[in-house]
Amino acid sequence: MGDEVEVAVAGELRLLDPEVRSSADLMDELLDPEFREIGASGRLWSRSEIIASLVERSRASDEPIKASDMVGVLLAPGVVHLTYVSDDGGRRARRSSVWRRTDRGWRLYFHQGTLSSS
Repeated sequence: MGDEVEVAVAGELRLLDPEVRSSADLMDELLDPEFREIGASGRLWSRSEIIASLVERSRASDEPIKASDMVGVLLAPGVVHLTYVSDDGGRRARRSSVWRRTDRGWRLYFHQGTLSSS
């Protein structure tokens, strides 16, 4: 993996950490100002909505969400696409994230999750 992909993977794993998910300030550092998410439910989330929702339902004592089969591809200089499978207490989803380098560091620009039984 190249350096840019490794940085994006590290950021993605931080976002799965309960301590980060329970802190609006830490989430703010990692989400791009133009962030959008299509959740596993099909709902379109704005940056402010996802931060508020995750902080509200997360607790730093929760188990981290497990990630497997993570693959990263450098799409262009400063743009990385990640795919992986998440497992949140048995709720599995296939995930896709686009990270981009900004003047404030690497930020998650777009994320989509699709529930999966495998």
